[in-house]
Amino acid sequence: MKLLSWNVNGIRAVLGKGFPEFVATEKPDILCLQETKARPEQVQLPLELGGYHSYWNSAEKPGYSGVAVFTREKPLEVKVGLGHADHDKEGRVLTLEYADFILVNVYTPNAQDELRRLPYRLTWDDVFRAHVAREAERKPVIFCGDLNVAHQEIDIARPRENRRSPGFSDEERESFGKLLGSGFTDTFRHHYPDKAAAYSWWSYRAGARQNNVGWRIDYFGVSTPFMKNVSDAKILPHVHGSDHCPVGITLG
Repeated sequence: MKLLSWNVNGIRAVLGKGFPEFVATEKPDILCLQETKARPEQVQLPLELGGYHSYWNSAEKPGYSGVAVFTREKPLEVKVGLGHADHDKEGRVLTLEYADFILVNVYTPNAQDELRRLPYRLTWDDVFRAHVAREAERKPVIFCGDLNVAHQEIDIARPRENRRSPGFSDEERESFGKLLGSGFTDTFRHHYPDKAAAYSWWSYRAGARQNNVGWRIDYFGVSTPFMKNVSDAKILPHVHGSDHCPVGITLG
């Protein structure tokens, strides 16, 4: 089973930038998108997505945030949001239950310039961590998406220069460590513990992508005992259309 995740930075924009070809080539069993920036009725989906069940969580604010999941197998249950009024206005979480696992698609809030949203971000992290830990009491959990943090220095091209940048503050890195420490494994680092220059996001500035000056902020994490079912994890930097590239895992 192939699971892919991609922050598309606007689904309507990416549809004209090779998205249908990406789906046709990769043929994921489950495709999780972040930063859709649209409600489903605003999107004319390509034929390649005709064989999927689709689920959306869109932000109240038009053209902002949002997540979606396209899945060949219909889930047993779908939960929209975190069930927390303070955190469910921005369309950031979808939770789908299957027979063997629970999938959580997440678009974590950015701490923003000068870390002005860091306190909210850390509160969000606490609520999200409680959510996935609670779900993991029932079944193994797979969480994926744009977690908006580069966890270790190996996950960012220029760690020293970005020490207090949003997404690489000590507080955010420690918080992500707490998430993993609550019973989850970073699938890519498990399979490739020493692989450097493996990034999933690049700034649009100064040729960052061409020079691979990037960050790894998109993840698949799984309940640690479930790692035995993850045969591979990958990053797809050759896929363009967004400032992020897709990431994925293979089960079985």
